[in-house]
Amino acid sequence: MLFNSLEYLFFFLPVSVIVFQSLSRAPGIEKQMLWLVLASLFFYASWKPAYLLLIIASIGVNFALGKQLIRAKPGLVRLWLVAGVCINLGLLGYFKYTGFFLEGLNALGLWLIPAPEITLPLAISFFTFQQIAYLVDVSRGECQEYQFSHYALFVLFFPQLIAGPIVHHKEMMPQFGQMRPPAQLPGDFAVGITFIAIGLFKKIVMADSLALIADPVFDSASDGTNLNSIDAILGILAFSFQIYFDFSGYSDIAIGSARLFGIKLPENFRSPYKSQSIIEFWRRWHMTLSRFLRDYLYFSLGGNRDGVIKRYRNLLLTMLLGGLWHGAAWTFVIWGALHGLYLCCNHAWRAVVAYTGFQDLFERQIFKPVFIMMTFIAWSISMAFFRAPDLSAALAVLKPALLDISSEPALILTSAPVGGFLVALASLAEINLTAYTQSYLLLLTAAGICWAMPNTQEFLCHYQPVMTADNMHIKRGSFTWRPTLRFSVLTALLLVISVLSLSSISRFIYFQF
Repeated sequence: MLFNSLEYLFFFLPVSVIVFQSLSRAPGIEKQMLWLVLASLFFYASWKPAYLLLIIASIGVNFALGKQLIRAKPGLVRLWLVAGVCINLGLLGYFKYTGFFLEGLNALGLWLIPAPEITLPLAISFFTFQQIAYLVDVSRGECQEYQFSHYALFVLFFPQLIAGPIVHHKEMMPQFGQMRPPAQLPGDFAVGITFIAIGLFKKIVMADSLALIADPVFDSASDGTNLNSIDAILGILAFSFQIYFDFSGYSDIAIGSARLFGIKLPENFRSPYKSQSIIEFWRRWHMTLSRFLRDYLYFSLGGNRDGVIKRYRNLLLTMLLGGLWHGAAWTFVIWGALHGLYLCCNHAWRAVVAYTGFQDLFERQIFKPVFIMMTFIAWSISMAFFRAPDLSAALAVLKPALLDISSEPALILTSAPVGGFLVALASLAEINLTAYTQSYLLLLTAAGICWAMPNTQEFLCHYQPVMTADNMHIKRGSFTWRPTLRFSVLTALLLVISVLSLSSISRFIYFQF
C-alpha cells in the first residue's frame, strides 16, 4: 500500500485514525498501541502477506536479544551484540545481496550455479538498521527493558516503516508511552493534513511529472541509443529534481500521517539543495540515515580520532557501504565511492582554506550561490549512477552531458510529452507547448521551489512539526502556515490538484530498499 494511493488516503489512514481515537476513551494506552501494531501489520501485509512472518520473526528475535543484552553479564555483552548484528546483517545480506555476489562470482568463473530469484522484502533495509541501532544502544546501557507490544510498535509504526526515517528508541518510546490527549487533536490534525497535502503535491504533481523527462532518457541510454547533449543534461537534471520531490514528498506524508496520531517523527529532509558543500548536504539529505552511518559505522571505524589518512579511509568505507545499502549493484557502489571522494575533497579543502587564512574570504555572501551550484552539480553527476540500471547506461548519459557537448538535433524527448498539472494549465489557456518547452518550464518550476521557497518544516515552524535537536535552524519568515481560512483553502487546493493529477499509482523511489 503506497502513501499516494486512494486506498491509503481514503480508507486505511482514516479508519486507522478513527479507531485509534475511539480507543482513547479506554483506560490506559495498551489498546491504542495494540491497534497501531495491528494496523501496521495490515499495512505491511498489503504488499506481500508471505513476508509478514519474516518481519514478525525479526522483531521477536531482536526483542529477545535486547532482553538478553540487558540481563547479560558484562563479559558476555559484546558476544551477544556481535551475534545480534550478525543475525540482522545475515538476513539483510541473504535477501538483498545473494544475487549480486553470486553474479559477481559467476562473472569471474568461480561459481557456476545460477543466482536464485529472491524477492526483496519490503523495508528490510530500514527495519534492519533500526534494530541494529537498538541492540547497540542496549549494549551501551542506553535502553531500558520494554514490553513486547511497545517494541513491536517501535519497529512497525507504519508512517516510518517503509522508507524511514530511521528512528531511535529514545525518540519514539516516550511518545508511545504517553499518547496525546484529545484536547490537542485539532492542532495535530491541521498540521498532519497540511503535511500530507504538501507531500502529495510534491510526489504526484512534481516528482511524477519530472519522471516523464528522466525515464525516456535513461531508458534510451539503457537500450543503446546515442543521446544528444541536451537530452542527457535534461535527463540528469530531471532525475535530480525528481528524487528530491519524491523523497521529500514521502517524508512529508510520513510526518503528517504520524502527526494524526499525535506522534512526532524526527526530521529527515532539510532543503538539501540549499547546501553549500557536500558535508552540509549529508546533514540535510536522509538525515536519519546519515546519523546512523555516522554514529554506528563511521565512529565504530575510528572516525577522525586516528589522524587524517585514517579519517579519509573511514569516510570512504562509510560511504561505500552506504552506497551498497541503497542497492545491490555496482552503480550504487560507484555512487557511494563518489560521495566518499566528495567528502574527502571537501574536508581537504576546508583544511587548506583554514591553514592559508582564506576562510573569511570564502564565507562572504558572494560565494554562496557558487558553492550551492557546485554542490548541486556534483550531486547530479553522482545521481546518473544512482538512476541508471547499469554502468554502461550511466556512462551513456554522462558522456554527452559532460564530454561530447554538441548542438545536434534533439531526439529523445520530442516524442515524450511531459504532461502534468503545469501543462494542463497551459492547455486550459490554449497555449501549445512543445515537449522541450514543457521540460524547461517544469525544471525551472522545480528549481524555484527548491531554492526560493521555504521547506515544509519552515512553512509550519510555529507548530514544531518534527522532532529535531536544533529547532533554532527553522527560519520564521513572513510566509508561514497558520490555521486560518486562507491556508485551509490552500491545503484543500493542493489535495484536490494532487488527487486529480493521480492518473496512475507510481512507487516512491525509496520504496522496497
